[in-house]
Amino acid sequence: MSLKGIILAGGLSSRLYPATKVITKQLVPIYDKPMIYYPLTTLMMANIKEVLFITNPSDSHLFKLLLGDGSQWGMKFEFVVQDSPRGLADAFIVGEKFVDGKPVTMILGDNIFWGHGFIEEVRNGIYDIFTNNGATVFSYWVNDPERYGVAEFDPTGKVVHIEEKPKEPKSNYAITGLYCYDGNVSEYAHQVKPSARGEIEITTLNQMYLDKGLLRVKKLGRGVAWLDTGTHEAMSEASLFVETIQKRQGQLIACPEEIAYQLGYITAEQVLQLAEPMKKNHYGQYLISMVK
Repeated sequence: MSLKGIILAGGLSSRLYPATKVITKQLVPIYDKPMIYYPLTTLMMANIKEVLFITNPSDSHLFKLLLGDGSQWGMKFEFVVQDSPRGLADAFIVGEKFVDGKPVTMILGDNIFWGHGFIEEVRNGIYDIFTNNGATVFSYWVNDPERYGVAEFDPTGKVVHIEEKPKEPKSNYAITGLYCYDGNVSEYAHQVKPSARGEIEITTLNQMYLDKGLLRVKKLGRGVAWLDTGTHEAMSEASLFVETIQKRQGQLIACPEEIAYQLGYITAEQVLQLAEPMKKNHYGQYLISMVK
């Protein structure tokens, strides 16, 4: 069973100008590694080996320069350009050839997840798609739900509605930037009509699955951290979070070389080869000590 993933890394990043005027935010560092490493390693830990990166035209070559074809980590990467930002659900139209009618997991390129039990939740969500079809999304309790797509639940805990950026939220559970869909997702995305702001909304796509009785919303627990790094403040907080955890535990967060090695995608010798250009910094030294 070959699992596919999409990382949406397009957009103009205009909210972060001037820091992102010449480079997209997903290539900006979060503490000691590019932001894109965090969503990528989330997919890797969920056993996804084929990944499509959707980028804007001006930065596509930079992503290829940074990530290559994925073979150095035992992965397979493809890249496609989204010529203009048309909404999150547009990813399944732009990436329709890659999806090819198969189940797919999409993660936003500026979302960071970390915490005990989280990857098991993602793997279970993907398993649900293969066994029951439909879609699985993940919700997270936030203080400011009006900024997000918000899930409304009935008294039994069953999701009954999803609303995009509601003025009066029906709950505090925001839908995170991680989505698992069956092979019909591209077909459904073509049916989504642009919203008032002219975007093909992911919330509308999720509501379509819900209307068919095919949407599952999993609530992430308090032991999981979800960081949406779309502002300067959020990026700074995320960097401090990663620094604190890494220094406390002595282990790196979102290290693709380590994860690829642990999953058996690459050998110890290959890890050492990847570490060689970085052997004078803590990242390379960490990789060397890991295999020795």
